[in-house]
Amino acid sequence: MKARHRRLALIASGLVALAIATGLTLRALNGAIALFVTPSQIVAGDAPHDAIFRLGGLVQKGSLRRNGMTVRFVVTDTVKQVPVIYTGILPDLFAEGRGVVVQGRVGPHGVFDATQVLAKHDANYMPPEAKNAIDQARQASRTLQP
Repeated sequence: MKARHRRLALIASGLVALAIATGLTLRALNGAIALFVTPSQIVAGDAPHDAIFRLGGLVQKGSLRRNGMTVRFVVTDTVKQVPVIYTGILPDLFAEGRGVVVQGRVGPHGVFDATQVLAKHDANYMPPEAKNAIDQARQASRTLQP
């Protein structure tokens, strides 16, 4: 084999290896990405179906129900509400009236089946996505009211 052919074969095999590595990286990242959705978007039907995503808002006061390790509560953006069910240990800072982000998927009856619950870490912090979603929902409800 000539040196030129060897060089071309080496470059071609390097490009194939790079393409395979890029494809595997993109596939791994695609599985790790979780979109952020608000309760208003879920009620409107804009949430992804059969995909894991994050739902953010406030835990509605008076909605928390415990049954052993299973917890039911409602997440609201002050305009729309979505019921959530979670089985597991809640973060210490989880409480009614506070900001929360839950990860999971919407079940067949419109109940969000959470696999992970994230609570804010102090009284002044709310995840930026949840704060923006609540502010947008409030703005939208004000423009719709006569």
